[in-house]
Amino acid sequence: MSKEINHDPIFASFKIGDHSAQFSAQRYGARTDVFDKLISGTHSHYWDPSDDRYIDFSSPFDLTTQLVLPMEVFPEFDTPSIRQLSNSQKIALANDNAHWMVSSLLHGEQAALSLCSSLTNTLVDPGGQEYASNQAREEARHVNAFTRYIEARWATPLEPGPALGGLLTELVCAPEVYKKLIGMQILVEGLAMGMFAVIHALTNDPVLKRLTQLVMTDETFHHKFGKTWAARTVPNTTPDEHIILEDWAAHCFEKLLLNLMNIKERKQIFAKHGLPWEIISKECESLFSEDSQREKMQQQGNVFRVLVRTLVKSGIITERTRPIYARWLDVEQVCKEEDVLDVVGEIVSQQGISLLKALNGQTSAN
Repeated sequence: MSKEINHDPIFASFKIGDHSAQFSAQRYGARTDVFDKLISGTHSHYWDPSDDRYIDFSSPFDLTTQLVLPMEVFPEFDTPSIRQLSNSQKIALANDNAHWMVSSLLHGEQAALSLCSSLTNTLVDPGGQEYASNQAREEARHVNAFTRYIEARWATPLEPGPALGGLLTELVCAPEVYKKLIGMQILVEGLAMGMFAVIHALTNDPVLKRLTQLVMTDETFHHKFGKTWAARTVPNTTPDEHIILEDWAAHCFEKLLLNLMNIKERKQIFAKHGLPWEIISKECESLFSEDSQREKMQQQGNVFRVLVRTLVKSGIITERTRPIYARWLDVEQVCKEEDVLDVVGEIVSQQGISLLKALNGQTSAN
């Protein structure tokens, strides 16, 4: 088990099982104000998944004739096995893939809820505890909302793939704060923001479009918590500590990449349609060489660019681990450009906050 890595008292943690230390009289007055803006900002983007004034999950959508997400989102639709399917079969497969993607987002929200709840028992600083409990409340809202959406469209969620399920379990169960913050607050939250931006831009389902916008109004604050930890911790680490941090970040990155790019992670979907995942995987390999996959990752809107840029700016990626990311992305190029998804995410989030301020003002007056 690796030791805790922290160089700022606002991220200090209790020893596991030492609950009596939480009742130290001196601790209460040593509260940081670093997170106060993040905490108070929650009032500007309040919404309720059970209130159809915010989002109406009963709005109809015909999954037999309409695509939740375009087929182009899923590269395997270029393979011979899937090209020979009828149009109705392709629509069904694409919507089942969307079901899997939204289910994965639900599992990520549940993990974030559980992880933030655990931070309230881990962080020493009362300000950090308040932030973590505040985020946990918002993550619970997301779990409720994604569950309602999935129930409206598909009845029940799908199980997570091995890569995602394994990583989320690692993050929630990790006793070290740095593992939780790098894995969840920086990488998973960053990837989620990118995916929400893509889904919001491409979905044909107005309910999913509204849902991702509302969730993004919360998530943009969550990502800042991890960035704050990195800015206050990474520059002060010893060489040995930095190796631990960057190895953990690379481990999480590769798991997230595997979840989205490995056909095996969705084998339950292909089995439902009588398509052996092994054949689809081989056809994808023949169509998309490593060079072509890297080229797709180089595209400006690729969600993994956001993660690499965040890790580089946080000082977590060094020359030692750069080859891991360089296999998929031109790291130097990524760092020089402004990411489309960062910009789009901020725009969508701010539009959502403006919408919620107006709606909440109307709601409070009724």
